[in-house]
Amino acid sequence: MALEAPVAASTSTGTTAAAALAALPVKGRAPKTGYSRAQFGARWADVDRNGCDQRNDVLRRDLDRTVLRGRCTVVAGLLRSLYTGRIVEFRRGPDTSDDVQIDHVVALSNAWQTGAQQLSPAEREQLANDPLNLVAVEGEVNRSKGDGDAATWLPPLQAARCGYVARQVAVKTRYRLWVTPPERDAIARVLGTCPDQELPM
Repeated sequence: MALEAPVAASTSTGTTAAAALAALPVKGRAPKTGYSRAQFGARWADVDRNGCDQRNDVLRRDLDRTVLRGRCTVVAGLLRSLYTGRIVEFRRGPDTSDDVQIDHVVALSNAWQTGAQQLSPAEREQLANDPLNLVAVEGEVNRSKGDGDAATWLPPLQAARCGYVARQVAVKTRYRLWVTPPERDAIARVLGTCPDQELPM
């Protein structure tokens, strides 16, 4: 990813995010009963079977000037945060690795409460490791988001919000999830500022 443009790599479906949002079911949030990270399979599984775990795949995709150990492990690089536009130096180590974290654009607990309980274990593992649902960001920003949906959290960088909610809609579409009424309304407000925003894939 070039430092000039804080845009996570994706391609377009040719469909607008607003049209895809209108097609999503709207329901209340299901209980969180039974949720755990383990319900979404192995953490950073190698779902694309390229020999590298998904965390390192995302770091290689989203960081510039990466330094690798071996073929897969990212030990250093520069991130221009999609969510803030800030440039963050990444160095792997016990005291520094958390400076850059991988955000689930649709948080896993949100997914669990909006339909993922009904997915198969393999589908949930795919959701948790799908590059469409993963973005490298500053650790402090990722912690501030927690498991919030669009009704409770949006990227601090206003210019990033259209792309962010479009990704949420794309993930929910791909995995047959629903949106809650407040979540739908929040996404619709953002997309109202960018009606031609395309749905990534």
